[in-house]
Amino acid sequence: MANDYLTVSALTKYIKRKFDVDPYLSKVYLTGEISNFRLRPNAHQYFSLKDDNAKISAIMFKSAFNRIKFTPEEGMKVLVVGHISVYEPSGSYQIYVEQMEPDGVGQLYQAYEQLKKKLSQEGLFNLPKKPLKQFPKRIAVVTSPSGAVIRDIITTVRRRYPIAQIVLFPALVQGTEASTDIVRQIERVNQNGTFDTLIVGRGGGSIEDLWPFNEENVARAIVASKIPVISSVGHETDTTIADLVADVRAATPTAAAELAVPRLDQVLVDLKTTQNRIINAAYQVIQEDKLRLKRLQQSTVFTSPQRIYETFSQRLDLLTQRLYNQSNKITGKRKDRFNDLKLRLRLVAPTYTIKEQQQKLSTLQGRLDRASAQNLRNVKQHYQMLVGSLDHLSPLKILSRGYTYTTDEKGDFVKRVADLKTSTIDVHFSDGTVNASVNKINQNKEK
Repeated sequence: MANDYLTVSALTKYIKRKFDVDPYLSKVYLTGEISNFRLRPNAHQYFSLKDDNAKISAIMFKSAFNRIKFTPEEGMKVLVVGHISVYEPSGSYQIYVEQMEPDGVGQLYQAYEQLKKKLSQEGLFNLPKKPLKQFPKRIAVVTSPSGAVIRDIITTVRRRYPIAQIVLFPALVQGTEASTDIVRQIERVNQNGTFDTLIVGRGGGSIEDLWPFNEENVARAIVASKIPVISSVGHETDTTIADLVADVRAATPTAAAELAVPRLDQVLVDLKTTQNRIINAAYQVIQEDKLRLKRLQQSTVFTSPQRIYETFSQRLDLLTQRLYNQSNKITGKRKDRFNDLKLRLRLVAPTYTIKEQQQKLSTLQGRLDRASAQNLRNVKQHYQMLVGSLDHLSPLKILSRGYTYTTDEKGDFVKRVADLKTSTIDVHFSDGTVNASVNKINQNKEK
């Protein structure tokens, strides 16, 4: 009958129910090799687990995948913990993975190796290392304020180089928030801009304890630091990613402090040694210069200076004689050529033409002289006429005929009675001046 038949959905739900209530399938510990894995950023991960004889589909939700410290890879053998259930739309069963770690290698170690490989391929381990400042003034230390690291560093620096200032930038060095806190303090030190050296470190511990110094954000913050970084994380046998990217790696906090500062007493000794070397070198140079000066004083230049110019004097005489002979030779040749040209010119000289031109020149010269004399007489006559006319117009000529002119005390001309404003006037004649007083003014009435 039709009622005896189940739908596919009903059967699938029944099977899923069997899986979900089975206590042996609610938490399964499984080992296998990852297959069909393709990393989906910020999403759920779908893959398979297999061995030589079987394969099972697997899913790992984003929240669970974000908790693992390594990146799964194709063919990697892993240990997973999860539960088995049925995916109803396809009717397939699969494992829902809640935890995962590499099989045979610890999860943190696997993550360490993967990050180390990634940063190495980017070349971060081979970047040029920034040199430490030989005589630092201020040293920043990023570490826990309560640990032994800061005490060891302060003690060592005070003993070796007490003039350096130590500034603590307290940070968490363990736990999930530690890497973010370390990065923040490294950036603070760089933003401050007054430090010469930066020490990042913590004491020893397990790989879990040291894990913040294996985080990628800490490694990139150290690489981006403009201040030289000394990494001192864990014991001498511990090597973290921070050690690999730092400019200098120190085995212990004490070693980090010794690398950061010199020994002041040794610096003073070196300065004294250098001073002595400079003094000795200067003394040696002075002695050598004295010997050189002595050799120069004993040389011919100073003992017999005349010998220097004897040869030159003799050579000068020789050259002078050669110059004299050469000059006479050249002068003789020029003189012979001149006489030859003079003779040739005399044979073709235009004597008659010159005489004719001389006569014409004499005639023209006489005409020019006569014309010049006549012109001069005409100019003189015209000049005398102009002088006579000018003399008739001269004020002095008018004064000589009995006329006068009057000025006031300021020297201004008095043309009318109305212009007279002072009681004293000067009357000017042709042969002198009379100073007079005005007693009465009679002004003609205007018509």
